[in-house]
Amino acid sequence: MQSSNEIKLVQLLLSRLERISVDSYWAHRASGVRGALLRVLDEASTVPDHQTHVDELITIGFNILIQAAKENKQISGNADRFAR
Repeated sequence: MQSSNEIKLVQLLLSRLERISVDSYWAHRASGVRGALLRVLDEASTVPDHQTHVDELITIGFNILIQAAKENKQISGNADRFAR
């Protein structure tokens, strides 16, 4: 990893991925991406530049967050409809 900003971004992404509901379809995928990002953080000082891999993981992580949010919105919308 290149900068402290990127490390902060990865840490933020990790905390957000961890908060995806276990009932979500996306929870299992989020878990895998979290594991890979944690390994990247651990190896940041020992493994030479593997920036492409880090960038791909960050992109995948944000895509999972987007999809989980869409899923959550659909579920919430359905719950509101049935509550009336």
